[in-house]
Amino acid sequence: MNNLSYEKITPIVGSDFFLQFYHENVIVVIFLQNIKPFKTYLMTATISPYEKEILLQTNCRKAAVEFIKIINDLWYDEAIELVIFRNPLIDKNVNEILRLHNYASEFVNKPISVFDTVEVAKAIKTLKLSPSKIDIGKLSYEFHKIAPDHDDVFSFISKKLKGHQKHKSITPKDVVLYGFGRIGRLLARELMLKNGRGSQLRLRAIVTRGPINLEVLKKRGALLANDSIHGEFPGTVKIDSNNMTLLVNGSSISMLSTDAPESMDYTTHGIKKALVIDNTGAFRTKSALQRHLKAKGIEKVLLTAPGEGIPNIVYGINQNDYCPEKYSIFSAASCTTNAIAPILKVMDEVMGVDHGHLETIHAYTNDQNLVDNMHKKYRRGRAAGLNMVITETGAGKAVSKILPNLKGKLTSNAIRVPVPNGSLAILNLEFNKKTTLKKLNNILRRHALEGTLVEQIKYESSDELVSSDIIGSIAPAIFDSKATQVRSNGKNAILYIWYDNEYGYSQQVMRLAKYVAGVRRFTYH
Repeated sequence: MNNLSYEKITPIVGSDFFLQFYHENVIVVIFLQNIKPFKTYLMTATISPYEKEILLQTNCRKAAVEFIKIINDLWYDEAIELVIFRNPLIDKNVNEILRLHNYASEFVNKPISVFDTVEVAKAIKTLKLSPSKIDIGKLSYEFHKIAPDHDDVFSFISKKLKGHQKHKSITPKDVVLYGFGRIGRLLARELMLKNGRGSQLRLRAIVTRGPINLEVLKKRGALLANDSIHGEFPGTVKIDSNNMTLLVNGSSISMLSTDAPESMDYTTHGIKKALVIDNTGAFRTKSALQRHLKAKGIEKVLLTAPGEGIPNIVYGINQNDYCPEKYSIFSAASCTTNAIAPILKVMDEVMGVDHGHLETIHAYTNDQNLVDNMHKKYRRGRAAGLNMVITETGAGKAVSKILPNLKGKLTSNAIRVPVPNGSLAILNLEFNKKTTLKKLNNILRRHALEGTLVEQIKYESSDELVSSDIIGSIAPAIFDSKATQVRSNGKNAILYIWYDNEYGYSQQVMRLAKYVAGVRRFTYH
C-alpha cells in the first residue's frame, strides 16, 4: 500500500461504526465495533470522484441486502419487527431501505447510514427478546448521541433493551371485519401483509350485506388487490370457489353475509373470542354495537367512527383510561380527530390553549355524490369531483372527549375538496404563553422524536409538501413545519397538519385494535 495517501476525516461517511479506505480501486470497509471514540485516517488511492461514488453506493446497497435479511430473520423467526423512525422496514427493497435512511438522517440532523443500522441489527439479533417492535433508527441515533465512551454497540443495545430478554408468547387474536369499504380493505391489507410468525391479529372473516356468490367474490377480491389510490396489493389474492373464500397470501378468509349482526355463529368457521372491527358506519351507538356481542364467537367490538355511549379513543393519548378487561366496545374516533388530537395535546400541555378554530380541508368521500343529485345534507349533493363543498365537522367537539381540558374552546368547520384522498387540518390557536416560530416548531419536532406520541406525529420539513406526498403515511398527524405562522404578539399561531384520512387513520385503528385485543408487544421507540 505504498501508493496510498492519508487524509484525516471525522466522521467517515456519517458512521462511527466503520473505517473505509480505497486500495487498488477497491473500497475496503473495516468495522470498528469495539472502538468509541476513535481516531482514523482515510487512505485514498488514485481514483476519480465519480468512481468513488459508484463504489460507495455499491457497498451501501450490499449492506442494505444484509440489513433486509436480518429484518426478515428477526420478524419471521423471533416475532421482532424493526422500524426506522416509525417507518416499516418489512417487505422493503434496497432502494426503499436507503431512502428511509436518508429520511432518518434529515429527521435527526445527523447522518445515519445503513452501515450503522446493520451493526445495530446484528446486536439485536444476538439477544433473546420477547416479541417486540424496535425502532432501529432511534437506537442508532442514541448510540451516537449518548453512548458512554467505553460502550461498544453490542453492550449498548443490550443495556437499552434490558428487561425484555425473556420470551413472552402472544396468543394471536381472531379478527372479523364487518364491512369491506375503504377502511375495511386497508385493514385487510395490513392484517394480511403481517401474518407471519409475529402475527398479533389474524383476519378470519369478512362480513358484508347481500348474497355471496362467485361473481361477488371475484369483485371483492379485485377491489382488495387493486386500489386506485394506494396501488396494487403487494401479495396474492385468489378465489376459492369451492369454499367461497378469499385466499390472501395463501391464507383463507371466510366471506360471510348478514344484515343482522346478532344472528352470526362464527364458531362454525373456527372463530373464537374474536374482535369485530365494524367499519360500516351503520352502527354507532352502544345499543347498536352490542348486537355484535350477541353473535357466537365474538368477544370485543371496535368501531371505526365516532361512537355514542362508548369510549372514543385516539391511540397514543387516552387508551390507558379504558382497560380492555373492563370494556367490550370501543371507538377509534374519526380520522380528523386522530389528526388534530396529538398536536392539540402537545400545544395545550406546553403552551396552554385558550381558544381556537379548526378548519378541515378534507378529501371527498363516498358519502357525496359524483354528479349533482338529491342528498340528505345541503351542499353534499353537488358533484364531489368538481366542487369545494362547505360542510360541518364534529371534530372540534369530538376532540374534547379525548382531551377534556379543551371542552368549549374550539369551533370547527370543514370544506370537502376535489381530491380522492389526503386532507389538511388548519388550527388557529390562541395560547396562554408567548412563543416564537422556531420554538413552536422545535416543540413539535421533539415530540415527534421522543415521548408518547412518536407514532402519532410526523415532523415534516419539506418546502414542497403537497397532499399527494402524504398518501401512505403511517402517522395520523403530519406536521408541516414550513407552513407554521406565529403572530408578532407570540400568543397566536396557525398550524397545518396533513393526514391521510384513509391509510393514516387505518394505522391508528390497528394500534388500537392490538391494545383492545391484548396483543401489544414490547415497543422501543
